[in-house]
Amino acid sequence: MIALLVIDMQNAYFEDPALAAKQERLVSACNELLDAFSSNSHKALLIGTEHERDKSTWSLNMLDDDQGFIFRGGTQAEFVPGLDINGLPQLIKTRDSAFVGTDLLSRLRNWRVDEVVLAGVSTHNCIAQTAADAFARNIRVAYAEDAMASGDAEAAADMLRILSAEYRQPVQSNEVILGRLRDGGSRQ
Repeated sequence: MIALLVIDMQNAYFEDPALAAKQERLVSACNELLDAFSSNSHKALLIGTEHERDKSTWSLNMLDDDQGFIFRGGTQAEFVPGLDINGLPQLIKTRDSAFVGTDLLSRLRNWRVDEVVLAGVSTHNCIAQTAADAFARNIRVAYAEDAMASGDAEAAADMLRILSAEYRQPVQSNEVILGRLRDGGSRQ
């Protein structure tokens, strides 16, 4: 079974001008995948990041800089306007990888998922860390090229090149992913 993980499509990340310029395209591409996964009886999960104001969930760089980010209940933590979140399960994380400190692995096992398609932001951070941790758990990964972005295009390209080569994680267009869903989810 294949599942879609849409990562960090939240207001806070699109405060970055490089990502803000891509927001409309990303929302459209993510919605296309969300609709296709739902229509083909595949699971989808919205993953977001949230932190507590008391610093208990802050990462080292946040603690070092004494600067919090994406506080629970704030506007920054909300999913971006236009993203089709209705009725979809959600998972909240406090680290780059969606596997760290969450029940993601249990959810995927309960759904009998052996492959995930990753979409959202940021390619070189949260998507890359989630992909590496999926590999460590014997879960195959494909990257939804049209439905992901980064504020640092060079770092994103470097990470995708490494992960694709070392972990055999293909970067695929929405068209290829949609074709796979129609064909029962087989890898190409």
